[in-house]
Amino acid sequence: MSISDPVADMLTRIRNATRNRSKSVVVLNNKVCQGVAAALQSEGYIKGFEVVEDNKQGTIHIDLKYGPRGEVLIHEIKRMSKPGCRVYKKVNEIPAPMQGLGISIVSTSSGVLSDRQARDKGVGGELLCTVL
Repeated sequence: MSISDPVADMLTRIRNATRNRSKSVVVLNNKVCQGVAAALQSEGYIKGFEVVEDNKQGTIHIDLKYGPRGEVLIHEIKRMSKPGCRVYKKVNEIPAPMQGLGISIVSTSSGVLSDRQARDKGVGGELLCTVL
């Protein structure tokens, strides 16, 4: 089965896994999904991820992170730019969800970055998703 939007599939799998309190989740491998996983890890929303290669596309194994008493860290993860309607933002237009308590993930010419990293580098790009 082909997936027309692998990033949306990844976000949905993470959303469902956090609701079920799963320890890990497996998503399909591609560069954008690796970048999203790296941004989530650098901002502290997941423990880590591992790319597992096979003879086909490969998979990404994501270890989810919860608070000290088991509370969910990812309350909401929302896809912003979709294949039918791309959303591009300049560096000064990138949203800071919940006044900076959440993050926006942006695909830039420097790779997939969180909103803080994009502002530090001074680059804008396609707004992939927001995480609260």
